This record gives sequence, C-alpha cells and structure tokens, in this order.
Amino acid sequence: MNHILHIKNMVCNRCKMTIINLLDDEGFEVESIQLGKIVVKEQSSDDYVRLETQLNALGFEVIKDPTKALIEKIKINLIQHIEKNETDEILGKLESEIGKSYSTLSKTFSKSEGITLEKYFINLKIEKAKEYIQLNQLNFSEIAYSLNYKNSSHLSKQFKQVTGMSMTDYKNLQYGERKSLDEIV
Repeated sequence: MNHILHIKNMVCNRCKMTIINLLDDEGFEVESIQLGKIVVKEQSSDDYVRLETQLNALGFEVIKDPTKALIEKIKINLIQHIEKNETDEILGKLESEIGKSYSTLSKTFSKSEGITLEKYFINLKIEKAKEYIQLNQLNFSEIAYSLNYKNSSHLSKQFKQVTGMSMTDYKNLQYGERKSLDEIV
C-alpha cells in the first residue's frame, strides 16, 4: 500500500534531493516524488513521526490539511512557471493545471494566506527580477520582457511598490536582500 505525503517548502530540485536522501536514510521506499508531493510505500506510524520531525528540522513540513495542500500546490505551480520564464497568462492557466476554478483557487488562497493570488504572483516576479539584477545578466528592459511585462516602466513601478526602492537603487546595493521562494507572502 502507498502513502502520500504533501510537503510544505519543497520548492526546488535541491529540496527534492534533500528529501530523497532523508527518505533513503530512514529506509522509506519512494514510489514517486514531485515538488510538494511524495508517494512512499506504507511504513509504521513511528517511522512517519520520526520522518516528520526530521523534515521539520530541515525546514519542511508535512501538510495534513487539504486546504493547505492546495495552497502549496498553487505556490509550487507558480514558482515552477517563474523559474521557466513562463509567466504569460499563468494565473488563467492555474484552473486547468490544478483542476479547480480560478475563483475557488483565488478565494481559498486569499483566505488562507492573507494576500491575493495576484499579489503573491507579483511578489514572485519581483524576487525573480532581484535575482536577475544581482546576476547582472540582463538589462532592465530584458528583465521586464522575460517576466512578461509590457515594458520596463511597469516592472519598475511594481518593483518600487513591493521593495520600496527603485531597480537602479537595488542594483547599486552590493548585496541586495532577497527572500527565498518559500518565504514569499
């Protein structure tokens, strides 16, 4: 019999590898793993308690509430699209990718997180813009284009609203502060 674990803060491939290594060390047989979700062969309840403790120590959390699992699925979906530079109409695509109406997703997200889905997505895009600025790979227009803004002034305006500083000021900071993707709200 298989057991499904929904994992909070599992947002990248390094997270997956960390969890795979932990599961292997603990003797769990992994059937499948994807961001936010692991399917393992059934173990004793003591094994799950120990695993949950170790996951918590690494900054992860086993999600038991179906609403929280849905929220994590939404976040992971959006993060994956940001990482692939697929930001065009993504909020509209959530319906088909998650299998629930956008209205349901939006209301559930807002109620649970205290922020609208749209604002969360903007915050993700701003963090990605910060990454691009720090890596000094793209100019501001190219960053705006890669994040699907119509122009750099729109990105600049949102950047200032979210961070309190202009993109130029942020670029001039030697080590601008960034949030990890699992800390964005």
